Amino acid sequence: MTPPPVSLTAPALIDWTPPRGLRAHESTSVIGRGQAMWDRASTEVLRWTVKTRSGFRVAPAAEAVVGARPTVTAGLLGITVVEPVEVVEVVRAADRVGFAYRTRPGHPLDGEEAFIVHRTGPEVRLTIRSLTRPAPAGFWRPLYPALLVAQQVVRRRYRAALRRPG
Repeated sequence: MTPPPVSLTAPALIDWTPPRGLRAHESTSVIGRGQAMWDRASTEVLRWTVKTRSGFRVAPAAEAVVGARPTVTAGLLGITVVEPVEVVEVVRAADRVGFAYRTRPGHPLDGEEAFIVHRTGPEVRLTIRSLTRPAPAGFWRPLYPALLVAQQVVRRRYRAALRRPG
């Protein structure tokens, strides 16, 4: 029996019903096939590789564990964008590995994101789930529409991040 989700993006669950009140996204893509791909991708996802190969920096550079509060940064037009987050759930199962983090005050958005590597037979897949709404206050709040466009670009990078070895 699967335990109840700890996070809103519920990375342990195969079937996800997003809560109301937040902009929800879920996409799944095949990233490869076979045991070697599974071994690599299931290890790399917990090391934030989806983020780091998509142009972000994560500090400290450590495996995702519940309660960790790394700072994610990205460069944008010569400006460093700081994204404070907290890991709220980690999943390690025979056929499903991943984690979810929520945003903290100072992040450009309010919400949660999850990266889940899972397999069905020989296929290895990456599922990305996110829940988003404007930051409650601050500089980023009026930029929410532009941030939604940036999210789409970043998600394309996420989907490609684990397809290739580091």
